[in-house]
Amino acid sequence: MAKYQAKTKQTAASVPAFLNTVEPAEKRADARTIDALMRKVTGVKPKMWGTSMVGYGSYHYKYATGHEGDAMMVGFSPRKQNLTVYIMPGFSGYEALLARLGKHSTGKSCLYINRLSDIDMTVLEKLVARSVDAMKQLYNAGA
Repeated sequence: MAKYQAKTKQTAASVPAFLNTVEPAEKRADARTIDALMRKVTGVKPKMWGTSMVGYGSYHYKYATGHEGDAMMVGFSPRKQNLTVYIMPGFSGYEALLARLGKHSTGKSCLYINRLSDIDMTVLEKLVARSVDAMKQLYNAGA
């Protein structure tokens, strides 16, 4: 049986060059704002993961099945429909923060935001910081 290969891997592509391609201009400005927030929270320079995800820090995971790999600790993607923020530990325990965040929706580890003007940026910063701290504890990872 072939060994599983993660679809989304860290690349050497330029984050600033990618952010410059984001359209429309409002979404590009929002993406740059999220980039600045994540750089501040994590203290690391971002890396591209795949063609459209910007990640900060990484961690190595290994499941009981033997499947293992590397993933971003936290990140975002300025997708056509919304800004997607990747909160890797998921949202269990973050209900109080989410209640104060503003207009958003969530998936398993994805926070969907239409535009930053819809949310409280201070709450987003706290959410990102808590998720990074959780990942460091869970995976003994560094940002």
